[in-house]
Amino acid sequence: MRKGEKTRENIILKSAELFNQKGYAGCSMNDIMEATGLQKGGIYRNFKNKDEIALEALDYAIETVFQHFSEVTLHTNTALEKISSLFDVYKDVVNNPPVKGGCPLLNTAIDSDDTNPLLRDKALTVLRKFLNMIEEIIEEGIQNRELNPNIDTKAVASFIIASFEGSIMISKLERDNEHVSYSKQQVLRYLLML
Repeated sequence: MRKGEKTRENIILKSAELFNQKGYAGCSMNDIMEATGLQKGGIYRNFKNKDEIALEALDYAIETVFQHFSEVTLHTNTALEKISSLFDVYKDVVNNPPVKGGCPLLNTAIDSDDTNPLLRDKALTVLRKFLNMIEEIIEEGIQNRELNPNIDTKAVASFIIASFEGSIMISKLERDNEHVSYSKQQVLRYLLML
């Protein structure tokens, strides 16, 4: 990898953590300069503006999370095990999330809802990808006769993600991982009751 590519990658990596911890509005170019050890010129040689950095940083953060999802689901056999393993990625969200600061989808969605249409659109794309992933897991469970064939996959996927993201938010707020565990248990019970 060439020096310019390494510099660009370093900016994305450090910015992903900053944006996920401080939010878009709370993160300044000075914060990015301090985290990367670069001057403004070094950053602007690689990116047009803060928006461009934020969009690529979000891509990186989401890719990191989805890599964790892929790794944990590889070692599962059933739909319920797959859903359970997704929650396990965030079982220590307070101390050791996949990306510093918690869930980049949750943080970006809240941070950009009414303030940054570019980030909001990117977060919406990520949400749809996550919904599709959960729907595919549920459909696989239906095909394998693990889950009721009458399940509304779209509605259940929405419920699972709401539980997932809500439990991350509560755990982060209370600085207590138990809420991720609670949601995981309740989602699995719900799927079995259906």
